[in-house]
Amino acid sequence: MPLTPYAVHDLAEAVLGCVCAALDAAAADGVPDARGCPCRACVVPGVVAWDGCAPEDCGDGGEPGQLTVSLGRIYPAGQNFPVEERSVQGVRGCQIPPLTAAELIVTLLRCAPVVHEDGCPPSCEEEAEAARVLHVDMSTVYSALWCCLPELGRHPRRPPRFVIGQQRVIGPEGGCVGLEQRVTVALPGCGKCPGEDGTP
Repeated sequence: MPLTPYAVHDLAEAVLGCVCAALDAAAADGVPDARGCPCRACVVPGVVAWDGCAPEDCGDGGEPGQLTVSLGRIYPAGQNFPVEERSVQGVRGCQIPPLTAAELIVTLLRCAPVVHEDGCPPSCEEEAEAARVLHVDMSTVYSALWCCLPELGRHPRRPPRFVIGQQRVIGPEGGCVGLEQRVTVALPGCGKCPGEDGTP
């Protein structure tokens, strides 16, 4: 079904705000090893570039790291959401899929322990601290999506359909380590086809 021009981007912005707020709330609530939302948080196009992991990347003294939301893919879906609808269109009696599925990728990067200037590897204590921060981040991001996505519907009693996908650890690489969380959300078709409003 046709989408409104900003349906996907508005969803991505809402997910970004939800996750960022959850990370800040965990830090404000005094959760040990919660670092809050990184100073660099944005919706990005395509493959995520790994930036912001060095302390000097936050000019205002904010929390180093990077939180991004990007679009993995969109595809037609029907009543068996999130299964992709692959019915052939353009034949007699065809039924247009009622939903469009948008797969979003939430990526959160933090500073990873690196080799010291004397060539020694990070200590076990440094590695353990980074692991605790990562595990708190993973739980916080996962819980944030479960709590926020039902609130993103147009009507309070009709939350959007969604499927929480795989969360995996990424890195360490280039001084960064973090997580990638996928989530697929059903977008209703409420846009107009070209020409329906009088425009070409």
